[in-house]
Amino acid sequence: MKISLYNTMGRSIQEFKPINDNQVGFYACGPTVYNYAHIGNLRTFIFEDILKRVLTHSGYDVKHVMNITDVGHLTGDGDDGDDKLTKTAKETGKSAMEIANFYTIAFKKDFNALNMIEPYVWCKATDHISDMIKLIQRLEKGGHTYQSGGNVYFSIDTFPDYGKLASLKMDDLKVAVRDDVSVDLNKKNPKDFVVWFTKSKFGEQQMMWDSPWGRGYPGWHIECSAMSMKYLGESFDIHTGGVDAIPVHHTNEIAQAEAATNHKWVNYWIHGEFLLTDSGKMSKSKGEFLTLQLLIDRGYDPMDYRFFVLGGHYRTQIKFSFENLDIARKNRNSIVSRIKELLENGVVKVELDSIEAKALALEFDESCASNLNMPKALAVLWNTLKSDKVTDREKYSLALYFDQVLGLRFDEIQKETKEKLSDDLEDLLVERIQAKQNRNFGRADEIRDELDKLGYVVKDTTKGPILSKKM
Repeated sequence: MKISLYNTMGRSIQEFKPINDNQVGFYACGPTVYNYAHIGNLRTFIFEDILKRVLTHSGYDVKHVMNITDVGHLTGDGDDGDDKLTKTAKETGKSAMEIANFYTIAFKKDFNALNMIEPYVWCKATDHISDMIKLIQRLEKGGHTYQSGGNVYFSIDTFPDYGKLASLKMDDLKVAVRDDVSVDLNKKNPKDFVVWFTKSKFGEQQMMWDSPWGRGYPGWHIECSAMSMKYLGESFDIHTGGVDAIPVHHTNEIAQAEAATNHKWVNYWIHGEFLLTDSGKMSKSKGEFLTLQLLIDRGYDPMDYRFFVLGGHYRTQIKFSFENLDIARKNRNSIVSRIKELLENGVVKVELDSIEAKALALEFDESCASNLNMPKALAVLWNTLKSDKVTDREKYSLALYFDQVLGLRFDEIQKETKEKLSDDLEDLLVERIQAKQNRNFGRADEIRDELDKLGYVVKDTTKGPILSKKM
């Protein structure tokens, strides 16, 4: 099946055609491990996981590489501010490497909790300093760099296509040169960026390496170019990240990679939109962010958040609120309850042989292949579970088939096991039955909400109400 994706390079939906038959080279910008990932960050990683799952589901062999930025990322994208790791280290009294290791473990814990498939390669920036130095030397040999004030800068004026990803025009940037009063007087052009810092900028850093230009450390942008080319080659298929990476980070990555190789670097640039809150975009710098663990502490399952994210298209901003998350949890629990009900009826996984089942599978696949349309894919799931045109066994089998992409852990759902309820729970359940018999539906709903707060879902069946713990 043909897959179409929105390519930021070209601003259009394009048919995906890999460079090498059924193999896909896929690089994703990973976390800067100076703090916990917030749920806005995790939205981007879920979208990337869905992309990988759709490609794999369609028969591609996906080589997915994700970096861990543990050095070089400043608090400002334009070479301003402090190194994020160093800043956190100073604030906590720990070493930069201790900070990086702690938050790397925390990130991978969130990654696994959200049922994201691990990359083929996790690559830490600090393990690839020599690769970055070699790439800078290539740029230097090609006349794309200059040294000033002890640092090594990439000169954007040596790369005529600079800004093509973000639709920036060189003439406009030249105007900005005249109008901009840059804090970094070492730059010839305010849009030039550092590929290697020396102690001349910040003084002694905790993490520094010897280089041909002096002891120092790499700029943030050079990391991704060097590591992606090391594992995926000098041309590969897909590069992803959040939309905030377009104007600076990804623009600079393209400039240095294509200046070094003299050819096109990446064919498809796929970007995920922001998660918004009442105060706007979630931001660590403002100290206003929510973590996955905070959601878990408030009683939510990680799959509730994954389901919430799947409810919005990756190219659309979505608004987070606990009310919206509650709706997602309720809807997911309804799906889980339906699958449990199917299991209670003794269903097993079967081949999808009927015309109706194959049609639903095709409709789901087409939704996924159409620029990762997960809201539509979820609608197919709902319609399947409600359908009277396919058997219960086919419904269960289709749900497992869909979950290869959705990643909601349907295969871990088990049928209900009877457990002895506490006297308080039994009393609430009996009171709810009586309230419904007396047509006091308001009280029945109140009791249902009380049970929900206690961690239980009540489901009315022809055999009476069933009380089960929430997943």
